[in-house]
Amino acid sequence: MTEPLLSVKNLTKRFPVGKNFFGKANRFVHATNDVSFDVMPGETFSIVGESGCGKSTVSRLIDHLITPDSGEIWFEGKEISKLSEKEMRPIRQDIQMVFQDPYGSLNPRMKIQDIIGEPLLVHTKMSEGERLKRAYELLETVGLSAAHGERYPHEFSGGQRQRIGIARALAMQPKLIIADEPVSALDVSIQAQVLNLLRDLQEQYDLTYLFISHDLSVVEMISDRIAVMYLGSVMELAPNEELYSHPEHPYTQALLSAVPVPDPTVKKKHVLLKGDLPSNTKPPTGCLFHTRCPHCTEKCKTECPKMREIRPGHFVKCHYDGLKLG
Repeated sequence: MTEPLLSVKNLTKRFPVGKNFFGKANRFVHATNDVSFDVMPGETFSIVGESGCGKSTVSRLIDHLITPDSGEIWFEGKEISKLSEKEMRPIRQDIQMVFQDPYGSLNPRMKIQDIIGEPLLVHTKMSEGERLKRAYELLETVGLSAAHGERYPHEFSGGQRQRIGIARALAMQPKLIIADEPVSALDVSIQAQVLNLLRDLQEQYDLTYLFISHDLSVVEMISDRIAVMYLGSVMELAPNEELYSHPEHPYTQALLSAVPVPDPTVKKKHVLLKGDLPSNTKPPTGCLFHTRCPHCTEKCKTECPKMREIRPGHFVKCHYDGLKLG
């Protein structure tokens, strides 16, 4: 049986947002709460949810940009969450990120060829000429030309800048690319081009993706498996087709019902959630979703549900007995 490339176990992270009279933190944002999942080699594993649900925090924890309060992160069989920055440096070659803002993630004072070549400068002993050659090759790989290497980030469109970000991520030939909302800042037509590029590169370089998004239509296009997050917790996890054809958690059903269908003849039943999104500084007791759930019971208000497998590969964190088990 194939071992996971990445395994996240019970990952929890809180951020202090308030202090008492003595200067000690007394209020916290609960960014992630007991998050667990595996990412298999060669697949695209997506995390989807509303803004503020903790999905981007998960990506930054995995890339060691921040450290978890508790839980474990295993990459290629090695626990990396407690490594020092020096110990983490060689592993960064295998874990690269593509960021949401294609302009903010590029140094405006550097030429494109230097931006793409910077990881090679840090992690390899390549000469300047070798780095330049590799940068030109990567530009052509992502659909740009070598001549673009002499330009600066402000001279490109949003879609072109995101291609540059992808080229930089490919420079070290990583095994895992974390794509954090990589197309949310782009026009719809450009989104499709970038997603197609990511799929082509995955096949060409045998890449594994952890794809972060709030857009279910984008996630459907690129994902193999999907985890749905709410208030820092994974509520449902299933293969792509299974999740879209048989969503079981009430929150997933509500999200999918809100996805627009480009056909005026198709009638969709919209699931309307009552109440406001709770504050992640004071998350609800019991099931995190019980304040908005149409199937809420007294058990939901006091007891946190455990993740259970209702069909092969389909996991749901819910007490509701109306789930289609088996």
